[in-house]
Amino acid sequence: MSNAASVKNKWTWLLLTLVAVALLVFGGTRDTGPKTQSDRIDAITKVIACPTCQGESVYVSRASAAESIRAEVARQVASGQKTDDEIVAFMEARFGSRVLLVPRSTGLDALVWVLPVFALVCALGTLVFAFRRWSVSGSSTVSDADIEMVEQALRDAE
Repeated sequence: MSNAASVKNKWTWLLLTLVAVALLVFGGTRDTGPKTQSDRIDAITKVIACPTCQGESVYVSRASAAESIRAEVARQVASGQKTDDEIVAFMEARFGSRVLLVPRSTGLDALVWVLPVFALVCALGTLVFAFRRWSVSGSSTVSDADIEMVEQALRDAE
C-alpha cells in the first residue's frame, strides 16, 4: 500500500470515528420531550434503591419503605416545584448515597464510568499498535546476509 493510500485510509477511519462519537453524544444528550407525571415518577423511582430491599429499585419493590418513597416522589412531582434531579438529590440527602442505583456522573463516582472505558480504549490502541508493528516487520524482505547465514548453516549440517 502506498504512503498516500495509507494516509487517506487513516483520515477515513478518523472521520468515521468522529462521526460515531458525535452521533453517540447527540443521542445521549437529546431531550425526548415533555414527560407525563407518571413517566417522571417511574423514571425517578427506577434510579432510587429501596432502603430495606437488597438490590431492588423503588419502582420494582413492594416494601412499605419503597411505597412511602414512591408516594413522596409522586407528591414532589405533583407539586411541580422540583426537577427530577432535585428530587433524586432530596432522596439522596435523606437516605445517603447508597440509595442511588446509578452513580453520579461527577466527582469520584464518575471514575466508575470513565476508568473502564479508558482502559478499554488503551487496550484497543495497544492492540492496534502491536498488530501494525507485527504486520510491518513481517513484510520486510530477507537480506543477503540472512540468506548467506542460512546457506552456511545448511552446509554445516550436511
